Amino acid sequence: MPENAVLTIATLPYTDQKPGTSGLRKRVPVFQQPHYLENFVQSIFDSISPPHGATLVLGGDGRHYNIEAIQIILRMAAANGFGRVLVGRSGILSTPAASCVIRKQGAFGGIILSASHNPGGPEGDFGIKYNTSNGGPAPEKITDSIFEMSRRITQYRIVDAPDVDLDTTGDRMLCGMRVSVIEPVSDYADLMESLFDFDAIRSLLAGGFDIRFDAMHAVTGPYAREIFVNRLKAPESSLMNCVPLPDFGKGHPDPNLTYAHDLVSILNGEHAPDFGAASDGDGDRNMILGRRFFVTPSDSLAILTANAKLVPGYRRGLKGVARSMPTSAAVDRVARELGIPCFETPTGWKFFGNLMDADKVTLCGEESFGTGSNHIREKDGLWAVLFWLNVIAVRKQSVEDIVREHWARFGRNVYSRHDYEAIPNDAANGVIAHLRAEFDNLAGKTFGSYEVERCDDFSYTDPVDGSTSTGQGLRLLFTDGSRIVFRLSGTGTEGATLRIYLEAYDPIVAHHHLDAQTALGDLISIAGEVTQLEARTGRKEPTVIT
Repeated sequence: MPENAVLTIATLPYTDQKPGTSGLRKRVPVFQQPHYLENFVQSIFDSISPPHGATLVLGGDGRHYNIEAIQIILRMAAANGFGRVLVGRSGILSTPAASCVIRKQGAFGGIILSASHNPGGPEGDFGIKYNTSNGGPAPEKITDSIFEMSRRITQYRIVDAPDVDLDTTGDRMLCGMRVSVIEPVSDYADLMESLFDFDAIRSLLAGGFDIRFDAMHAVTGPYAREIFVNRLKAPESSLMNCVPLPDFGKGHPDPNLTYAHDLVSILNGEHAPDFGAASDGDGDRNMILGRRFFVTPSDSLAILTANAKLVPGYRRGLKGVARSMPTSAAVDRVARELGIPCFETPTGWKFFGNLMDADKVTLCGEESFGTGSNHIREKDGLWAVLFWLNVIAVRKQSVEDIVREHWARFGRNVYSRHDYEAIPNDAANGVIAHLRAEFDNLAGKTFGSYEVERCDDFSYTDPVDGSTSTGQGLRLLFTDGSRIVFRLSGTGTEGATLRIYLEAYDPIVAHHHLDAQTALGDLISIAGEVTQLEARTGRKEPTVIT
């Protein structure tokens, strides 16, 4: 430990939230409390036991408190014996780019500062998570250890030193530790260019194919400018909201039909462009739109899987695919035709990371607008956008035509997710408890034309490490293959989010014009009936429908 390191007594030692793969998320004022961030960072360092001289990657999505937190973490990294920290210029590093840098530089791990798609600003949300040397989120054994450490910590290590210049690339020393301020975009953009046919996409755009990309004033703005404008020669008018702001322009950086309303309006307008896409706060999520046409994340994963050989990086084929349990079974049908494995996992990117590290899968995705591949160990919003553009450039079809041809070939998994956000925790837990209590009564019950075949609480045994995850989502499975899934999400900082997933398989091409909410009307009614949702929460309508 450097001579000028200070052992500081931790007077606020406890965290009251167990971090998952998405890390610890709280309101900014919580992190600004004396010792709070420091205690959690020291708990990370104590849990991972880095060797002396180890390399750490550090950066975030630019939200409020990002720079201040980075300065604290740098001083703590020096006090804890790290030899080098790679930090994005101006503190910026998207989550996919951080994974890329960790892997490329052979770093021991990385700390990513983000609350993903949650709102920012002085009263908004902040988050911190640790990624391991494979570039992916820390496994549960590490996050459990961090939590336990944070509850009994009595001191942390930090050097007494001035702030480091983060606005100029290059190396500088901090109490014997090298701080390398790196260009945050270049490594990631180079990786994208190695995977996709940039010449084909460049020709598509030069031929008048009109796109809009909405960075939602979040981290992907600089990445989008470098890739779409500088490398693919798209006009500047293709970009929307590409200046990262600490409060995301007072918006909600979640790329869905509700929060990306400006982009949705443009794509639904009279003179709509051919293609639209958006990404979230830290750059790991994506939404894909055609002209007056929305692509569900579940369909997107299936379509990318079916067309993977059209893309240079995947021309040799796929080892397998994986999807989270709440994601529709559309990709399962593609995997069967391709003769490759398809894994159904709990929600959480760490499960995909295990499968990718074991070389069992190449592509993976979640219904929550997250798609990715084995090029890194995080979901990747811009990667998905480039994949779609590459497919369109080769097939020379519109987004809608590609999707409808896919439905005609494989059938349509009609799918929707209803989010009820910021429900009081007691009410949300009451809904889930009520469902569990009713399970024995629901099996075999008929709701109109739907008969419940069975009910279960999804569990998963990891085929790589043998670990078992239980309590991953309550499922009503119907005899015709339809299903309703109920889960509480832990990604918010206020109350609970109840997610209801609805899915019905439709093999008849004549029905494919139906709006998803219309086609799923009966299942929506069943979900309301079995949960007693309105009576228990007072909510008549979901906050977000996707």
